[in-house]
Amino acid sequence: MPFVHDDPRIEAFGRRVQASCSGEGSGHDWWHIWRVWRLARRIAETEGAEMYICELAALAHDVEDHKLGRPPGTLAAWLEEAGVDGPTARRVTDIARRISFRGAQVADETPCLEGRVVQDADRLDAIGAIGVARAFAYGGSRGRPIYDPGETPIMHDSFESYRRSRSSSLMHFYEKLFLLADRMHTPAARALARERHAFMEAFVQRFLDEWEGLA
Repeated sequence: MPFVHDDPRIEAFGRRVQASCSGEGSGHDWWHIWRVWRLARRIAETEGAEMYICELAALAHDVEDHKLGRPPGTLAAWLEEAGVDGPTARRVTDIARRISFRGAQVADETPCLEGRVVQDADRLDAIGAIGVARAFAYGGSRGRPIYDPGETPIMHDSFESYRRSRSSSLMHFYEKLFLLADRMHTPAARALARERHAFMEAFVQRFLDEWEGLA
């Protein structure tokens, strides 16, 4: 289903992103972006953020993500093709480059409300039931084990350390996913995160019980 929007710039950009991400198998596919876009709209409306910027940044947030390997300048080119003006494109690009989680001990640098809205939306899609599915999809796409009982969590203190990590999929919950509810910026996102976080905790406990043959 082609992306549809009443703003032709957002629609053109969204369709460009959709075409490039459809079928991607690591959990960073078009439907992830679509869900983040929908969540960002919901949070932006509640928090009074600038909707146009939030929508574009939500659609843009993974275009140059380090995990996907697109070259620098891709996002700016796609925004220009969609008819987005230069100052707006620069705002969106700045927000997008700040979105990714960079390690448990690395502080977020999201100075504007619109950036905080989109970062919250992206992190909400990393937790809960869909977050569980995405964690294992990503681990499988990178050849990582489901779980290694000999591992211990590493609270990475730099982006380079986090980026080089080869932890199992289950360890990803301890090194990132369980930390996200407390790192939500907006009240709207914090409210949504509580139930998603509780679901993940219950899932991991059940996983470990089954691993040990206790359930």
